[in-house]
Amino acid sequence: MSLRFVLDPELTPELREQIVTLWADVSNAGGAVGFVPPVTAADVRALAEPTFAGITDGPDRLLLGYEEDRPVAALIFTENRFALKEHWCVLKRVMVHPDTQGRGYGSELMREAERIGRALGFEALHVTLRDGLGLDRFYGRLGYREIGRLPRALRVAAGDDRDEVLMWLDLAPVAGR
Repeated sequence: MSLRFVLDPELTPELREQIVTLWADVSNAGGAVGFVPPVTAADVRALAEPTFAGITDGPDRLLLGYEEDRPVAALIFTENRFALKEHWCVLKRVMVHPDTQGRGYGSELMREAERIGRALGFEALHVTLRDGLGLDRFYGRLGYREIGRLPRALRVAAGDDRDEVLMWLDLAPVAGR
């Protein structure tokens, strides 16, 4: 089964709750989307509301992947809000529901993000990730390359600091390469 993708869905109250639930489920399964388990829907909602405002008021864009009528994958195209960086975009809150893991949905989501990124005219996509989860290998298989690290930038627990890894995917050919 493949995902059905929707870019910029209407953020109805029902959809907002579905996204908050997805986000909490991913977090509680150990996904690196801004929290460490355990997390409640209320915890997620506190971060989700300003995130939703960036989508509804612009300039950010939401991409959802649906399995039938259920949103099971999501990411946010977050613009840099800085004129010198308008040619590339940050992908945030990349997530796939834990009960759908192993179906290739993460790769599908990222390939769709790449397709949309090109269509929107971006020359590159950037993601950051929490080291220690194997995410660098996942993104590497999709063509992303590590461009840097912030050592011990993420404190997930007392005595457990992780590097924040910066990954980059070129979408447009660069002159001279």
